[in-house]
Amino acid sequence: MNHEIQLISDGDGLAVIGNATDVESFLVSEGLPSKDLGVQRLKSVVGTGAVVAQAGSEIAAGSGRWVKLTRESAQLVEKYGLRESSKTGLSTGVVKGHKGQVRGFVEFVKGPRSLLTNPAVLAGAAGIMAQIAMQQTMDEITDYLATINEKVDDVLRAQKDSVLARVIGVGFVVEEAMTIREKRGRVDEITWSKVQAAPATIAETQAYALRQLDALAEKMERKTKIGDLATTAKEAESRVREWLAVLARCFQLQDAIAVLELDRVLDASPEELNGHRLGLKAARQDRLEHISRSTERLVARMNAAAGTANAKVLLHPAKSPAVVQSSNHVATGVHDFHGRLGIESGRRSSEARRWADAAAEARDKALETGAKGVDAARSLGNETLDRAGSVKGKLSSGIAERARRLRGDGHGHGHGHGHGEERAEEG
Repeated sequence: MNHEIQLISDGDGLAVIGNATDVESFLVSEGLPSKDLGVQRLKSVVGTGAVVAQAGSEIAAGSGRWVKLTRESAQLVEKYGLRESSKTGLSTGVVKGHKGQVRGFVEFVKGPRSLLTNPAVLAGAAGIMAQIAMQQTMDEITDYLATINEKVDDVLRAQKDSVLARVIGVGFVVEEAMTIREKRGRVDEITWSKVQAAPATIAETQAYALRQLDALAEKMERKTKIGDLATTAKEAESRVREWLAVLARCFQLQDAIAVLELDRVLDASPEELNGHRLGLKAARQDRLEHISRSTERLVARMNAAAGTANAKVLLHPAKSPAVVQSSNHVATGVHDFHGRLGIESGRRSSEARRWADAAAEARDKALETGAKGVDAARSLGNETLDRAGSVKGKLSSGIAERARRLRGDGHGHGHGHGHGEERAEEG
C-alpha cells in the first residue's frame, strides 16, 4: 500500500487499514487506543474480477484496527479532512506516510487500487465496525450489571407479567446463537431462525420497564409532603436500579441480535448490507432516545423533590436530607447507566445544596430550630457527604477501568493511556 493508511469513519468508530507497521505507527503518533478490526473477514465480500482481486490481495497483506470515536479521536475526522458520502453515511480518506512514519496530510483516493473505491469492501468494513461498536457496548453493560450487583433474572422472575418471564429464555437463545457465530465465523439460516422472534419479546419487556420508570416519576410528582417524599424517594432508589438493569439487559440483547443480523445479511445478501446497517443504526438511535427521555424525566422529578427538601431542611432536619440523598443516588445511577449505553447525559448527580452547608445554616438558626434539630441535620448531612464521596470513588475507579479496556487487547499506545486517564477524571 506504499505506506498509505486508509481511514473509514461511520460516526461511531474509525477503521484504520494498511500495512501493520504503518497502522501501528499511525496509532502511536496519534496516541489512540484500538481493537483488532478483523480485516481478514473482508476477503469474503470482495467478489471477483481484476479490480477486486487487487483489493483482495491488499486485504490479505493488510492490517486493520478499530478506534472508538471519543472527543479526542473524533478530531481526526476533521484534522484529516475525511470526505463524507451522503449515500453510505461514511467518511473516508487516505493518510500517506513515508517509510512507516505517517505525515500529517491526506491524499484523496483517485485510482481503482484502493479498498475505499470498492463498494462491497467498504460496506463490509462498515458492517464490521458497527458490530465491534455494539459488542463494545455489550461488554460495558455486562460490567454495569456486575457493578450494580443486580440479578436481572431475579428481578424479572419477581414480576407476574408473562412477557418478562419469556425474556429470560430469549436471553439464553441469543447467547447460544452468539456462541455458534463465534465458533463458525458466520450466521447460517438455521442459527438465524432461532432468534428471529426474539426482538418482539425484548421490545415488550423494554416498554414495560420504561412504564415502570414513568410511573415512579409520576409518583414523585404527586407527593408534596416531605414525609411522603422521603418514603417515595427511598423506594425509588432500589426500584430504579432494578428497572435500569432490565433496560440494560434488553439493550444488550438487542445489540446482540443486530450483530447476528448483520452477519446473516453479509452471508445471504451482501449487496444489501449497507442499507441494512443504516436501518439498524437508525432503529438503535430511536431506542436510545426513548430510554433517554424516560430516565431524564425521572431524574428531573427527583431533582425537583430535592429542591423541595432543600427548602424545608430547617423544618424537617431528619427527612429533608434523606430525600436529597435518594435523589442523588438515583441521578448518579442514571448517569452511569447512560454512560454504559453511550447516551450523552446532560446531567450528573443532583446539584442540590451540599448538606454540610444546610447543617451550617441550621446551626446558625439554632434558636429557631432547636438543638435537637441542628444535631440531626448535621449528622445526616455529614453521612450523606460520606456516601456521596464513596459513590464518586466507585464511579471514578469504574471509569478508569473502562478506559483501560478501551485501549484494546494489549494495543494501548503510548499517549492513549494519558487520554484514558483524562476521561476518567472528567467522568
